[in-house]
Amino acid sequence: MDKKVALITGAGQGIGAAIAKRLHHDGFSLALLGRTFDKVEKIAQEIQNDNGDAMAIQGDVANRDDVFAAVEKAYQHFGDFNVMVNNAGVAPTTPIDEVTPEVLENAERINVGGTIWGIQAASQMFKKLKHPGKIINASSQAGMTGNPNLTVYGSTKFAIRGITETTAKELAEFDITVNAFCPGIVVTPMMNDIAQNVADKAGKPFEWGMEQFAKDIALKRLSKPEDVAGCVSYLAGPDSNYMTGQSLLIDGGMVFN
Repeated sequence: MDKKVALITGAGQGIGAAIAKRLHHDGFSLALLGRTFDKVEKIAQEIQNDNGDAMAIQGDVANRDDVFAAVEKAYQHFGDFNVMVNNAGVAPTTPIDEVTPEVLENAERINVGGTIWGIQAASQMFKKLKHPGKIINASSQAGMTGNPNLTVYGSTKFAIRGITETTAKELAEFDITVNAFCPGIVVTPMMNDIAQNVADKAGKPFEWGMEQFAKDIALKRLSKPEDVAGCVSYLAGPDSNYMTGQSLLIDGGMVFN
């Protein structure tokens, strides 16, 4: 494909880092946004060492100004802007009786707010540049069906599906597509933390915690971040140009629609 520019939030590890590396191989120049600069700088350096074009940006997606500034920096640095991947998120594992206002507010600010700010910033830039654009949001298998102890996390991921459908309708007239990807159980630092928390609450070992999420996968194996990155590659590329408002499951066969 032609050289294009993508910004990926939460790109310092796990799924975000895998998406960055896959889009690099797809020919994208990349702006990588993360709260911890050292993490996104490390991924950007790996891409540069592979003859890629990447820059690291420090910022918090819960802060609207940070997201708008990151999009502007990406445009100023690369001279164009084509794809926004709203990947950053947190995943609290909190039984319903233990949900506090602080837990709920933090997840809402990052997962839901960060997605909305990313859509706003990207669509504003696409309109300014007067060309089509693609917005790709991170939902989840937990945004398709309920999972125990994930009331807060699941509520944000269900919300992102709704935001995706709504903004796809709003932005279609500008030739801006909005889609989402819905991973299942992916071996990442965040997923390991979730499994450990679930195991700790039950007084069980880590392996038991991971098994609670993995036991119902039809393909009988956990996902790698690269599996998810392949789905995002499709959404970022030309083969998905006629798709908008969709949330694609990439979960190995956990939820069937």
